[in-house]
Amino acid sequence: MNINNAIETFDSVVVGGGPAGATAATDLARQGLSVLLLDRGGRIKPCGGAIPPKLIEEFCIPDSLLVARVNSARIISPTDRGVDMPIDDGFVAMVDRDEFDEWLRCRAETAGTTRRTGTFKKLERDSNGISLIHYLTKEGEQHTVRARTIIGADGARSEVGRQSIPGADKVPYVAAYHEIIESPDAAFHAKTENGFDKARCDIYYNGELSPDFYAWIFPHGKTTSVGVGSANKGFSLRAAVANLRQLTGLDESVTIRREGAPIPLKAMARWDNGKDVILAGDAAGVVAPASGEGIYYAMHTGRLAADAVTECIMSNDARALRTARKRFMRTHGKIFWMLGIMQKFWYANDKRRERFVSICNDPDVQYLTWEAYMHKRFVKAKPAAHARIFFKDMAHLLGIVSPQ
Repeated sequence: MNINNAIETFDSVVVGGGPAGATAATDLARQGLSVLLLDRGGRIKPCGGAIPPKLIEEFCIPDSLLVARVNSARIISPTDRGVDMPIDDGFVAMVDRDEFDEWLRCRAETAGTTRRTGTFKKLERDSNGISLIHYLTKEGEQHTVRARTIIGADGARSEVGRQSIPGADKVPYVAAYHEIIESPDAAFHAKTENGFDKARCDIYYNGELSPDFYAWIFPHGKTTSVGVGSANKGFSLRAAVANLRQLTGLDESVTIRREGAPIPLKAMARWDNGKDVILAGDAAGVVAPASGEGIYYAMHTGRLAADAVTECIMSNDARALRTARKRFMRTHGKIFWMLGIMQKFWYANDKRRERFVSICNDPDVQYLTWEAYMHKRFVKAKPAAHARIFFKDMAHLLGIVSPQ
């Protein structure tokens, strides 16, 4: 371990090099602050890999990272009834997380971030109250650095959060698992009933594949992600993916790798410790309920955390750390609340899932869904559409109409 008087000191240490941490490190370095990005390396998060146009524009993502462009989604009900949801005048981009995350880390380094591979172990304080971050290198060596501020972007069940913010160890989560396979060719598409479309995401709402979430098939160009999520600890995710691959004929495709990880279900009530630590991304519980979308929100909260840390350092006022969560909830709190209610109700059983798929067949629902996803805002230009959806939704809730 390095000698105390020779310990490096940084304005901020960012723990975790995923989209949240890499974005925060980049923004802090561009502000002229000294930043250490500490990432344990060697891990690829299980993720469908979908990113909306707003992310591409807001965070200047080059086309070279987009491995596919999806122009529709197919929602499949428990009775195997499919509803197609085309995207009018737009697309959803797909990225491979191994290449995407590494590009973001390299951008942070280019911006002036000091980048190291290591596993965060412990947070302590020196005699002056300044934080000491202890970490272990991949060679097994122990190191310590000082930090005026810390951003915990180390994923769901964040160790930074557990050691510094009450309640961080109680965030509910879904366990996600997927298998990256070689994408089937045109001959496979031709011989199967529903086919495999490299420009379409397939989402399965079926209790046999997931009792409380959903399963997916997301094309990534040369590869495809086949996955499932569930908070039911007794449910076998691997068996569900094997079942889905067999149902769709994808069991014939070569498996490239398998990955699993927790995905948080609820944003934490507090992201900071009131002194020098703030969380971002999955560590703060920020993943969209119902959809499980996390990449955009990870990068967005990484930027908000960086802004809050910059203000905290410049003003020497720790209250600035609170602004990140306040700004996020002001913009996205209502959507997260509505998605949470939707997930709790519609994902409860197959009867409700069947009705949910019927609702997805509605043109108003499709329009508002894609607008909200691609642009991260409520569409206020069509109040009549919201009204129609409300009454249709109530009709399904009350059982006045049957699934079609």
